[in-house]
Amino acid sequence: MALLPQKKHYRQRAHANPFSDHSLDYPASPELIDWATFFPDGNPPDWADIGCGFGGLLVELAPRFPDKHILGLEIRVQVTQYVTDRIAALRVAHSGQSDAHYNNISVIRANAMKFLPNFFKKHSLSALFFLFPDPHFKSRKHKARIISPTLLAEYAYVLRPGGIVYTITDVKDLHDWMRIHLTNFPLFEPVDEGALRSEGHGSVIDAVYTSTEEGKKVERNKGDKWLACFRRIEDPSR
Repeated sequence: MALLPQKKHYRQRAHANPFSDHSLDYPASPELIDWATFFPDGNPPDWADIGCGFGGLLVELAPRFPDKHILGLEIRVQVTQYVTDRIAALRVAHSGQSDAHYNNISVIRANAMKFLPNFFKKHSLSALFFLFPDPHFKSRKHKARIISPTLLAEYAYVLRPGGIVYTITDVKDLHDWMRIHLTNFPLFEPVDEGALRSEGHGSVIDAVYTSTEEGKKVERNKGDKWLACFRRIEDPSR
């Protein structure tokens, strides 16, 4: 059985400056991406975890939703390498199983605040996840928050009508910020947790609450978690 990587060997700062030049290469368009590099069957992703961290959500969702291809985007070099190695080890460990659970998840090093439409075609995703993002507490840093009016236009572009945006944080101010901006954006409408659970999304929500390193830390510290979910509505008729 393949040994899973240990995080202690992949040391990295908790957050990275999204406005710095990280010397990243981006495809000119989604059509130029060979998804077989990420998923053995070559299919494009259905869901995207923005700022996936150490891949907790990816690993949790993979066996629950084997028909969904889930891509994590992470800007930090060592963290991306850890997730890459973690997925590779899980694929080896489960290679003899017919379900091949972990062939449906992958990770890419990318700055989602700059070039998201370079990776995903219009209306190609059915779920976006923003789990415990950097709160950027100082007012002058709010422009670096992952939820903003400009970025919401890009999220609405890649998310198909009916798709869900999942956000969660342990910072009430950031929760209010994300909720207000998403509510005020014309292509998203709030949907409460109970409604999503009744629609069959309960296991996704459970993973959103508990699967990440940050979520587990909040649990240990007995802190609060603030969930807000939104549905992508149909484009206005022209």
